[in-house]
Amino acid sequence: MGGRTVAVFTGELDVTADAVIVELHRRGVPVFRCDPAAFPAEMTLGARFGAGWTGHLRVGRRVLDVADVACAWWRRPTPITVPAEVPESQWVRREAVAGLRGVLAVLPWLNHPEDIRAAEHKPLQLATAARVGFAVPETVLTNDPDQARAFVEAFAPVIYKPLTCGVLDGGRVIYAGPVDPAALDDAVRVTAHLFQRQVPKAYEVRATVVDGRIFAARIDALSEKGRQDWRSDYRNLRYTADRLPNDVADKVRHYLRLLRLRFAALDFVVTPDSEYVFLEANPNGQWAWIEDETGMPIADAIAGALEGAAR
Repeated sequence: MGGRTVAVFTGELDVTADAVIVELHRRGVPVFRCDPAAFPAEMTLGARFGAGWTGHLRVGRRVLDVADVACAWWRRPTPITVPAEVPESQWVRREAVAGLRGVLAVLPWLNHPEDIRAAEHKPLQLATAARVGFAVPETVLTNDPDQARAFVEAFAPVIYKPLTCGVLDGGRVIYAGPVDPAALDDAVRVTAHLFQRQVPKAYEVRATVVDGRIFAARIDALSEKGRQDWRSDYRNLRYTADRLPNDVADKVRHYLRLLRLRFAALDFVVTPDSEYVFLEANPNGQWAWIEDETGMPIADAIAGALEGAAR
């Protein structure tokens, strides 16, 4: 592409993206921010293939020339929707998604959206972590209550972890928590469940990686609730800027290379014996609060990665 503009695709309210955009503006880098959900009702796409793809995205008076994109960042966009009253609305939506995302696929990316989608799968995460040499807890993924009970009885204590964000329709959040085998009834058959052997914990580490540069934050939970899942009790957490052991850092970078990621946020339990046990890796994870708590310049690193693609 050889352009200079950074394209940021995210929803209207995204303070994490805001932090990077502020840094890009400080550097004098042009930024085009939009939510793909605006297509096709409020966004116009026009693209043509000759010697290569040329074209534009237009939202109101703002125009993005696809040839001028240095790098694109797929943050937290909202899904494309089409009103039900539109004739053949489901087909129209599928065509809109295929058309817009198809053109966007040719852009240079911090993380390609398709690589993000693949890397979000928990089974692939665990398999890749084991491949690079990380310790990974024994895990079962099932909707069979008999298998779930057998696993819990064999590997107690066991925790349940949602495969996605864990937010229910009413807004209640499911966090990782202990499993009572007596509670595993036929309701398990309703959907897929992930059960994992609980790891002895001294503390946890969130490692945010940008083009091989690792920002590690030690997380100490000061409450029992937070020790089960630190996301459930942010008020009782203590953060410390940390440094990964060299062998752990090498495995982290190998993990990202295998999944074709330039950015990811990885979570580890560090055991009382100082072993790093892999839990999960979010290819589009949040990090702004970690920067606020530790002062680590993560926004600066991401802005540099986005801008640097133009060099």
